[in-house]
Formats: sequence, C-alpha cells, structure tokens
Amino acid sequence: MSSESLAVAHRVHPEPARIAALSAAIALNLAVIVIASRPITPAQLSVARQLTPVQLIHFIDPPAVLPAPPPVVLKPLPHPPTLATTHLHQTPTAAPVPVPSSDGQIAMPTQPTLTPAVLTHGDPVTAAPVEASLAYRLAPLQFPVQALRERIHGTVLLRVLVDETGKPLDVVVEHGSGYGLLDRSAREQVLAGWRFQPAMVQGKPVRAWARVPVSFDLREQ
Repeated sequence: MSSESLAVAHRVHPEPARIAALSAAIALNLAVIVIASRPITPAQLSVARQLTPVQLIHFIDPPAVLPAPPPVVLKPLPHPPTLATTHLHQTPTAAPVPVPSSDGQIAMPTQPTLTPAVLTHGDPVTAAPVEASLAYRLAPLQFPVQALRERIHGTVLLRVLVDETGKPLDVVVEHGSGYGLLDRSAREQVLAGWRFQPAMVQGKPVRAWARVPVSFDLREQ
C-alpha cells in the first residue's frame, strides 16, 4: 500500500455533535446581540420611570418675624415694718469651776452665781436666749475609763443652752482640752445629766447661753 493511500485512510472528519454545539453557540450570541441592539419602547421607558420616582424639592418658607417683647417695668419692693429693738444689759460673772469629788460627783454651790439680764424697755424677751452665768443644781461627772488608762487629763470649756427649767438643750465645745475623748465625754455628760438654775428676766425664767468649764483632773482620781 502506498503512502498516499495511508494518508487518505487516517484523515479526521468533524463530528456532528461538535458541529451542532458550535452552531448553537453562534446562534445564541447572535440572539443576544439582536436583543441588545433593539430600541427601548415607550412602554418600557414608562415602567423604568415608575421604578425610579424623582423626588421633588420643597422650599421652606422663612419664619415670621416675632414682635419684640414689651419692656419690663420694675416696681420697688415694699419696705418691711421696722421692729423695735430691745437692748439687754447684763453683768458678766465668772462661772464656777466644778471640781469632782472622790466618787465622781461635783458639789452644788450654795449660792447661785447667776446674774440675770435686765431689759431697758419693753416686755421681756422670751424667744432669743440671753447670755448669763448659771449656777449648778446637779453636776455629776465621771472620769472616762479609757482616759484613766491612757493617763490623759484636761479642762473642756463648753457653751450650754439652758431652757426655762434649767435643762441643757444644746452643748457646744467652745475650747477643747486637746483630747477628743475628754471633749466628747464632757459634752455628753452635761447634756445628759447636768441641771442648772435657769436665768431670770424680770422675775421670769428664760432660755440662756452659759459657759461651763468641765475639768478632768487625775489628781482627784
């Protein structure tokens, strides 16, 4: 067999399936090109406009000019009535210094050291307390146990508000002893158990402030 006959025998022929696939692909591409090149119809354009509505611009009117407020007229305040002042004249005397006994009690003075305030005019003042030196009716004093253990001592000067019956209403430490323990003990004991001779104004008991020294002395223990 010659070489020409062998070449003819092995020539490749295209398959029908491949030809059909290529034809289908070409036809599909032509269809897409035709569809894409078609002009848009008015119906399609109206649908597109309905899908993307255009927002309208609304202009806001400027606010109206408000009228100016009326001027404020200031009126003078009425003057309060003038109250008559009452002057007190009093003779300060030294308050007695309580000295505790061996059992912790303080002896009551035999004579009151109160010097009552005297009014120059008008009725006696009952609302505002006066300043006075008051005698003691009852002045029990106990040395704090902790102070004895720590060997601390001193004198506390208290400012005591006494009512018309001689009972302390308020106690303020005016000058401390240098030890908070002694200051607190003196204030609590005076407020709880001490009693005084009330201050007298024109024969009537009144409230009064008095300075009361409380001494804690280790030599008496």
